[in-house]
Amino acid sequence: MTAFLHIRTTTLASLLFACLLAASCKKLIEIPPNPPDQIPERQVFNDSADIMAAVVGIYANFKTTAGSPWFGSGAITQTTGMSSDEILSTRASDPTASQFSQNALSTDNSSLGSLWTDAYQNIYQMNACLAGIRNTTAISERLKRQLLGEISVTRAFYYFNLVNLFGGMPLVTSTDYNTSATLPRSSVDSVYLLIQSDLAYARTVLQPAYPSAGHMRPNLYTALALSSRVCLYRQQWDSAAQMAGQLISSGVYTLEQDPNNVFLEGSSEAIWQLPANGSYNQTAEGAGFIPSFSAPNYTVTDFLLNAFEPGDLRNTDWVGTAVIHNYSTNTDVTYRFPYKYKNKDVFGSTTEDYMIFRLGEQYLVLAEAQAHQNKLTDALDNLNQLRTRAGLTGSSASTQTDVLAAIMHERQTELFCEWGHRWYDLKRTGAIDNVMATEKPGLWQPDAALYPIPRQETQYNPLLKQNHGY
Repeated sequence: MTAFLHIRTTTLASLLFACLLAASCKKLIEIPPNPPDQIPERQVFNDSADIMAAVVGIYANFKTTAGSPWFGSGAITQTTGMSSDEILSTRASDPTASQFSQNALSTDNSSLGSLWTDAYQNIYQMNACLAGIRNTTAISERLKRQLLGEISVTRAFYYFNLVNLFGGMPLVTSTDYNTSATLPRSSVDSVYLLIQSDLAYARTVLQPAYPSAGHMRPNLYTALALSSRVCLYRQQWDSAAQMAGQLISSGVYTLEQDPNNVFLEGSSEAIWQLPANGSYNQTAEGAGFIPSFSAPNYTVTDFLLNAFEPGDLRNTDWVGTAVIHNYSTNTDVTYRFPYKYKNKDVFGSTTEDYMIFRLGEQYLVLAEAQAHQNKLTDALDNLNQLRTRAGLTGSSASTQTDVLAAIMHERQTELFCEWGHRWYDLKRTGAIDNVMATEKPGLWQPDAALYPIPRQETQYNPLLKQNHGY
């Protein structure tokens, strides 16, 4: 059966583009037969303008301007923030949120199902674009390589998050939904092999220069940023250090010295940053975290607040304070909430873009890799780049154990409420059971380190084996 792709229009970077959107997934991947409002995939990839629209559609699928969080715009931050020790939901009557906070996820949890479904819908479109662009003669070979490299980075990024949320995943790499609908789970190692293969290809074809204005489309350094992170997670210290070092030494990016400027449009440390100025709000995270007239939806935990050292600018600049009057008790209640994105609506005083990769993380990747190589002086030099920006003195750590602990502490305070870094860090370093058992006594069970496969997916595909404990 011929695959078909939806077409619609959307605004991105102040330009009107036609964007191809993947059909909704009822199973893992299911495409409706010959819907009348769609055009054949083969026709799309015979026209250069339609090809570019299809690629722009991949970035539009991040839904950075959506009011509600999606896989690519806030959902991972919110769910893993609650699952870990970063944020608490104030919506006591919302079982969907409380299940994440209590590490007691039901396989019917709607937010869980959305994470899975949204990710695979978007991966389907990436696969359609990869196949169509490889086979087209409508664009030059140079542009073809550029677009294939961009999409490869994006697919690797999606699978990176999926494998860290769920463990081994079905590896969907084509648009043949009959095959995809019954794929079993691949091993974690196999998922990472695909991720690293996509990134290795991207590094060979992408150029240092961005292919369009801003930093919204991946370049060589975007591929290096994700590659260095993946190598760190795989404990490939030499490669992680080499790639992060190459990115930092390029001189293309510099740390913003004022933490308030890090997430602004045009940030000097932005490696990959998508436009997020929608009709009603800027970023989905700003809309979701910043309160209006009532208590914020999420508050920062005492554990995270206590992790900040006295004088840390990240506490004053990236954690907001709201005083809300409780009319029932006639008292004022103070709430602390994530405040990296400061504009709740489209009329904010400054324009913020949605950050995917930034230079601050690369300093921490390099420092950690160097510490594992026992290059402690170099590791501390890179660690202290961020401490200095935060208004702190240099770390006093001296032994390898202490330096690694200092780096993990810095990751906690620098990367909180960003793309699940804290949740992933606790798992990859083996610290999750000790930390979570202390922070959530009586609630934490080791099986909760992986999210369950949504029940509807295991019903549609009996070859999907559920994670242990669910």
